[in-house]
Amino acid sequence: MKKIYLGFSVAMLAMALTACGGQQAANSNAANNNAAPAATTATAEKPAAEATQAETRTLKYLDKEYTVPSKTERIVITGSMESMEDALVLGVKPVGAISVGGKFPEMFAPVTGEAQSIGEKTQPNLETILSLKPDVILGSSKFPPEMMEKLGKIKTTFPVSHISTNWEANLLLLGELTGKQAEAQKVIEDYKKDVEAAKVQLGDSLKDKKVVVIRVRGGSINIYPEKVFFNPSLYADLGLTAPAEVKAAKAQEVVSLEKFSEINPDYIFVQFSTDENKDNPKALEDLQNNPIWKSINAVKNGKVFVNVVDPLAQGGTAWSKVNFLKAAVEKLSAK
Repeated sequence: MKKIYLGFSVAMLAMALTACGGQQAANSNAANNNAAPAATTATAEKPAAEATQAETRTLKYLDKEYTVPSKTERIVITGSMESMEDALVLGVKPVGAISVGGKFPEMFAPVTGEAQSIGEKTQPNLETILSLKPDVILGSSKFPPEMMEKLGKIKTTFPVSHISTNWEANLLLLGELTGKQAEAQKVIEDYKKDVEAAKVQLGDSLKDKKVVVIRVRGGSINIYPEKVFFNPSLYADLGLTAPAEVKAAKAQEVVSLEKFSEINPDYIFVQFSTDENKDNPKALEDLQNNPIWKSINAVKNGKVFVNVVDPLAQGGTAWSKVNFLKAAVEKLSAK
């Protein structure tokens, strides 16, 4: 009888141990099954973070960093005519661009064929810009802070400099955004080579000559500081001497014809656009017929050159500098 009970006890113990072992194995398997998704999640999180990081990049422009998408294909240009000219140089076609008088200027036709107007230079249409879903916005350093804030809420906005001496940084920025860094760098290098060649060509022929660039706006003569408009091309690049009145100018300055005649330039480059003289479209004609104008050396000697580049050109951009240099040297070296 005792043997029967003993046998039964042994059998029960074996069953209990077997059940316990089975439960431990089940628990172990369950633990392993639960652990696997945690490892997968951690592994999945890393690529996700890397993917997010890969979707954006950081660009440095004029000592400030900006975060933009890794691919900036949909570019909107607002306020910055400088960027419009840079787009022309690099063949970049923005989805939104600045109109002048309700239309795109003819000079920008190569890049605005498929673009939509986002308003005038100082009057961007925020709703239109938003609807274009830009990857990046090229605004202007002339925009007030509140406008930059509004644009920044749509997408990262660069305050593209209107200062002539920042022309290289402006061009390189667009090159970085569009993958055309090499093209941008080549334009800069070629320009500098052309400047050196021009200086050799001109020699000392203009050593004692006064060369001035003016813009007729609102029917008035405007002169600019030494480092503004086309002046850096003449004075910094070609090494010509700026007249005292140009050196004294602090910003765009309206001067009377009488005052301008006292400068008495030997060469005058005139930029005139009817878009900037709507109230007096005959301003240039009136100026040319004025006896005081006719008394100036440049006028008497046939050394006045009107619109050697497009009258809407900003002066301090790659496009302006390249085209003005070529035209100016041709005029200044002519006998």
